[in-house]
Amino acid sequence: MSARLPEFPAGFTFGVSTSAYQIEGATSEDGRRPSIWDTFTRTPGTVVDGSTGDVACDHYHRYAEDVELLAGLGVGAYRFSIAWPRVQPDGTGPANPDGLDFYDRLVDALLDRGIDPVATLFHWDLPQALEDRGGWLARDTAGRFADYASLVAGRLGDRVKLWITLNEPFVHMSFGYGLGVHAPGRQQLFDAFPVAHHQLLGHGLAVTALRALTTSPIGITNNYSPVRLQGSTDDDRAAGAAYDALHNRLFTDPILGRGYPEIPGTDPSIVHASDLDTIAAPIDALGVNYYNPTGVRAPTDPDSPLPFDLVPLDGYPTTSFGWPVDPDGLHELLTGLHREYGDNLPPIHITEGGCSYEDTIDADGRCDDPERVAYLDGHLRALHRAMADGVDVRGYYVWSLLDNFEWAEGFTKRFGLVHVDFDTQARTPKTSYAWYHDLISGQA
Repeated sequence: MSARLPEFPAGFTFGVSTSAYQIEGATSEDGRRPSIWDTFTRTPGTVVDGSTGDVACDHYHRYAEDVELLAGLGVGAYRFSIAWPRVQPDGTGPANPDGLDFYDRLVDALLDRGIDPVATLFHWDLPQALEDRGGWLARDTAGRFADYASLVAGRLGDRVKLWITLNEPFVHMSFGYGLGVHAPGRQQLFDAFPVAHHQLLGHGLAVTALRALTTSPIGITNNYSPVRLQGSTDDDRAAGAAYDALHNRLFTDPILGRGYPEIPGTDPSIVHASDLDTIAAPIDALGVNYYNPTGVRAPTDPDSPLPFDLVPLDGYPTTSFGWPVDPDGLHELLTGLHREYGDNLPPIHITEGGCSYEDTIDADGRCDDPERVAYLDGHLRALHRAMADGVDVRGYYVWSLLDNFEWAEGFTKRFGLVHVDFDTQARTPKTSYAWYHDLISGQA
């Protein structure tokens, strides 16, 4: 590894992130009812290895052990998500007290160890009962989400130090409802635009609901990907603009008061007169998840239903997911957001950054992952340069604390700072865990 990382400002938060369905397990315990992911993973062919999140990392029973891993790491904050079907099993009605009790215990355990709880309200695990009534295609789901937000905030209140309404609504819309490779498995392409609007409407309504019950800051987390044009024609540039509008601007412009960008093939008639004001409720933080840039060019098939082709980027090292490793893309993304939105841009938190590799335990019981150390080192350096260029970034959260259930990839991809043996649930901190600990302690 090269020279020591530069100093980050006092108060900068180093954290880690997880999500409920990916780690908790206990999917039928204490009143929890099925989510769309419980249903999806039981459909043959949807998950690479045929696995489910029924047990995952068994965090529901092992959360105390995992909090000690967090404490040993030295992080200042832990971003987790709350399972909607655990708190409100059918997505309507009163809270399930056993479900809230779990998060109550988790939040108190974090605070006892000096770790700030950062709670995401929705990380893709919609109650199946709501999906049966239309899911995010139905406007009513936005209202139900606000009701759920009130139930959670009413119990956890200001003990949560930062609230995130939605995680990566673009990915949930495009993978879950547009392409069908994630739950709930619908394939509607641009007819999935109502999912975008109703998620954003739910976000705005939830912000208002949270404001009534907490003084802690509130934000949303988006996945961003810089566009790398793989051609120089006017059609290529139009394709790049279309993809940028869909991936990067659709869930940012309206939140920051600009209304929707032009998205080919979408139906704006579902947007009611006051919706954009609701969506633009002021927020205190913008969560940014960054993994890689995206190669884009004009469609080569004149009958393509999409106004762009996505193409692999050459010349970069790749993770086991095949994603290009490009730290400069993070700098490009952050400075681009700063330039585009100016004073309207809230303080940024990098709520996810990480990589998957084929991590194994050696004969001495060690899990050495130098590629992850290099990845994090490079991205934190790029982040520091963006901050030196004037971007207000308040924290960086590694994805993820634990190897976990990686959605449609099942247990075939490992992102954790801690190796998990999914047969025994044994946790083994990796080299990257020790490196991140040393980084954090050196920055204190």
